[in-house]
Amino acid sequence: MFISALELFKVGIGPSSSHTMGPMLAAWEFICLTKKYCLTHGLAQDITVRCTLKGSLSATGKGHATDRAIALGLNGYLPKDVAAQDLDALVAQIWTKTSIEIDNTHIALFSASKDIVFDTGKPLTEHPNGMIFELFSETRSLLISETYFSIGGGFICRSAEMKQLVAPLKMKATDPFPYGFNSAGSMMKMSTDSGLSIAKMKQLNETVLISEKTLNRGLDLIWQSMQQCIKRGLNMEGILPGGLNIPRRAKELHQQLHERPRETDVNDWLCAYAMAVNEENAAGHMVVTAPTNGAAGVIPAVLYYFTTHMGGTDQQVREFLLTASAIGGLIKHLSSISGAEVGCQGEVGAAAAMAASGLCAVWGGTTQQIEHAAEIALEHHLGMTCDPVHGLVQVPCIERNGFGAIKAYTAASLAKRGTGKHFMSLDKCIAAMKQTGEEMSVKFKETSLGGLAVTITEC
Repeated sequence: MFISALELFKVGIGPSSSHTMGPMLAAWEFICLTKKYCLTHGLAQDITVRCTLKGSLSATGKGHATDRAIALGLNGYLPKDVAAQDLDALVAQIWTKTSIEIDNTHIALFSASKDIVFDTGKPLTEHPNGMIFELFSETRSLLISETYFSIGGGFICRSAEMKQLVAPLKMKATDPFPYGFNSAGSMMKMSTDSGLSIAKMKQLNETVLISEKTLNRGLDLIWQSMQQCIKRGLNMEGILPGGLNIPRRAKELHQQLHERPRETDVNDWLCAYAMAVNEENAAGHMVVTAPTNGAAGVIPAVLYYFTTHMGGTDQQVREFLLTASAIGGLIKHLSSISGAEVGCQGEVGAAAAMAASGLCAVWGGTTQQIEHAAEIALEHHLGMTCDPVHGLVQVPCIERNGFGAIKAYTAASLAKRGTGKHFMSLDKCIAAMKQTGEEMSVKFKETSLGGLAVTITEC
């Protein structure tokens, strides 16, 4: 199994990797498909594009800005293209349009307000985050149709790909890679046999496809983007969009910590940094999937604390990110990082496991201690539901990232003080997370049909 760190960590926009970034990419891909069809068939008549959202995308798509993402993608934008733009102004402009340019000679009719359909019926069987794109002729006959699934972390799959794979993941086979581990157990054995760290094995796998210089440049860009997000969040104030009237708190908290430094501890700083990121995510601004948008604050918070308060170096940042991506890849491969599939245990839980492993690694932990750190962090997120109030990534998501960062730090500390020997393996913990997710009610998997999302409306 191989999934690149530069694919797991992606610069994009909030509020959701699965409900915003994935659908935007799917819409963009469908327009590319439409362009090929038009050129091949020489279409000249009026054509119309329609998108139908299914399952979780339909249930919480409004709060997660899925319709905005679809409209942006159909107009040729990708998440990385709009990360630094004024999205509200861009979306307002798109919403007034009644057509989209396919290419220089073809125009398709499309109105974002009526041609994006929120279908609240049964979800598609393959995955809860489904969307159907259709292209119609002037007489409303169907020309082409493609079904996409947003499988978490900004990754998408077509329907045919879902049926071909045991798990719906776009991963590469292990054969070309010197250390293509498929489990935490095989990862530790390879590390023991070779004498190499997890980060070094990951680096050697990455450089089969790209140069070390390109890899380092990509990792540095990820870290720069994370820092930019934290700093922006720590300097912003006001009310978050969406109608809940939730105020930003990270700036005020951060100011309090600087004003009374003797009254602070690591938990305070981690919460300030994590909340800064997730307030930016909730506002629809630039974030890095780590491994998802809903959990985007955990890894940056821990890493920022390590560099700012503990003197971490640039090389240690790369080691942290490579180690974390190895653990994140295992969780994605063996279970899921999608809240719509397994609940928030797959988002904040996965992020905490990744952060704990990275921190333990840069603290000089052994491979066994690093695996233990990831297991501790994930174990204590098992069963965590995804029940966003009003379909927004604000309550409980913003504070939850702070607690995820705290658990990650604690897990790394506990593991580093141990020998690496422990009762529950990371592989078994990931398997437990998968089983828990499969048995979890759909009400608690990013549909806003249960938990806090319901009790808040009853109060």
